[in-house]
Amino acid sequence: MKEKAGHISMERFLVRQPSWPEETSTDKFYLDVANKLLEIARHEHLFASWPESVVEQGALCLTGYYQDVIADAGVWHGFIDENRRLLGKRLPFYEVTQEYMDYELNREDVRFMVWYVFAMTYESRRELYPLDKELLHGADRWYEYLDSIYEEAPIPSGYNPAHELEFHNPEDQEQMMTLANWLYMHCYLLTPANALTLSGLLADPSLFKDDESGDKLREVLHKAMNEYPTGPLALYLRDWLWLTVEHRMPPMPKTRRDPESGAAEHPYYTKFTAATSGKPIAYFGSYEDLNRFFIEALGWAQGEEHLPALKQASDFVLMVNPAKGMLVARDIARCIADPSNPLYDREYARLHAIDLMTVRGCCPGDLLKYVCGNGWLPDARFPGTDDTALPQENWEFIGRCYLQQYFVGD
Repeated sequence: MKEKAGHISMERFLVRQPSWPEETSTDKFYLDVANKLLEIARHEHLFASWPESVVEQGALCLTGYYQDVIADAGVWHGFIDENRRLLGKRLPFYEVTQEYMDYELNREDVRFMVWYVFAMTYESRRELYPLDKELLHGADRWYEYLDSIYEEAPIPSGYNPAHELEFHNPEDQEQMMTLANWLYMHCYLLTPANALTLSGLLADPSLFKDDESGDKLREVLHKAMNEYPTGPLALYLRDWLWLTVEHRMPPMPKTRRDPESGAAEHPYYTKFTAATSGKPIAYFGSYEDLNRFFIEALGWAQGEEHLPALKQASDFVLMVNPAKGMLVARDIARCIADPSNPLYDREYARLHAIDLMTVRGCCPGDLLKYVCGNGWLPDARFPGTDDTALPQENWEFIGRCYLQQYFVGD
């Protein structure tokens, strides 16, 4: 059946349900909820500056959140708990009122979900200010509708696939795999942040060439599910499974001897800090200055142009770690307000510092953590605002959500 413009079909709705491809007794009710959200947005001119496709994604994901809290499916439960553990508060960005109830429908949750889906879905406004007035107005109106039908909403049939599952029960393993696939590929909370990762992985045309069986595609997706983090907190799939099923993170592996414990410092670290009076970070305005440091401080070969791929760049940052060695970043030194950084440029940073938190590959995760942990990114702000407090207070969440494996990976 052809989907009507501005209308979500049952087929499209079911793909996002844990019970897909089966239709349950309550799916029609929640499909109507999603379409009612679209109708409200259209008739009241909400989210007018966003494409309708983005608004549809918002309606679908918000309906998924609604189903989760009514069914106590565990995904939102785990997200709130892990926010509290990792970041010290229930939600990023939004101050909760005394009326806020964990794992129930809340205005602040709806605001977060709308920001999250819109920011992760619409590339042209990816760096979306979470307190954007148009965004908040639309989110609040959607919340009011969901709240008005909350008491009459039926418990979603089939929306609690984690119920009574046990990790170590062999009889549950098939259902556990089904749950894992749904979480990674179709869950309302994980898929928005995962969209950019998947689009990058699937951009390789060779995946679809001479692969009628789909084996190459399945291999790539299997690798992604096992090796790449996902969701707004950039957790690995195993972590999301544990949070959903057990409402806690998986147990840590038994302590083993760290192969790096007692080992000598990385030679780059020793030479680097000797040349910088003990500082693990250094800044270079030009490739020539950077190359000179490689030769004079690190003892690299004389008379050569080292790392020649960097010749067209500038504003370099080098950082060294006693175990990992050295990393180099380009074109970002002017954003870092380290008192010892002679390249820091406040006006430039006001325009570009937010990119370090939001653009994958712009700033290595270890460097971003070090810089933000020291308060050296004070000018970061979402475009169109002067609010520098919000990014500083939420830098770890922003890095996790936007950068994914570039933030949490080694």
